[in-house]
Amino acid sequence: MDANFLADLTIFKIVTLIVYVTLAGLSVVALSTGFFKFIQFYRRGVGGRHEAEEVLDDWLSGRVEDAIQVAGMRKLVLTRVLHAVFSGLQARPDDPAYAEELSRQTALIELATMSERMRSLDMVVQAAPMLGLLGTVIGMIDAFSVLSVTEGTVDPSALASGIYVALTTTAVGLGIALLAFFIATWLESRIDKERTVMEALISAAVHGRVGPNGTAS
Repeated sequence: MDANFLADLTIFKIVTLIVYVTLAGLSVVALSTGFFKFIQFYRRGVGGRHEAEEVLDDWLSGRVEDAIQVAGMRKLVLTRVLHAVFSGLQARPDDPAYAEELSRQTALIELATMSERMRSLDMVVQAAPMLGLLGTVIGMIDAFSVLSVTEGTVDPSALASGIYVALTTTAVGLGIALLAFFIATWLESRIDKERTVMEALISAAVHGRVGPNGTAS
């Protein structure tokens, strides 16, 4: 490594470099987590409300075997929850609370799996802007420290260059935080939607649907 480069690496530049490396790591965490969750949601069958509604229609219409057969394939999160309801109702026809408890446990397990690694995205959203601001503060200190050691006129271009480098850490940190925020918001919306549909399907499977006019069906 060049000796002049080593001499130029003040403590402030070292800290700024560490901030850049950490921000790069946070961006990798955000992207890899988003990719992992997308694959996980696909493999576990998140969504599929239409298919789950058809299974529920079969159950409520008396086509019990068809409903159990499709739900038993366990391809979707919602059909796995319905399968737990059906199993409970068949095991104890006179105890709907048992079926609701089985389905609730299944739903909690599914939701816990869907929520894995979400805290990593929250960490990126919180940490990236603060790290960017830290890099900017350190960079500004480094840039203006030139004024205290320079005799005579300070080169404006050198000072502006230092300020430019310092401000880029905040911009990078905010960009990474926004990326992680959008990924986390999309994932959380999918989880919340799945939770709401689960509750509706469980209630309908046990107690029946409520029609447009407010009557049970």
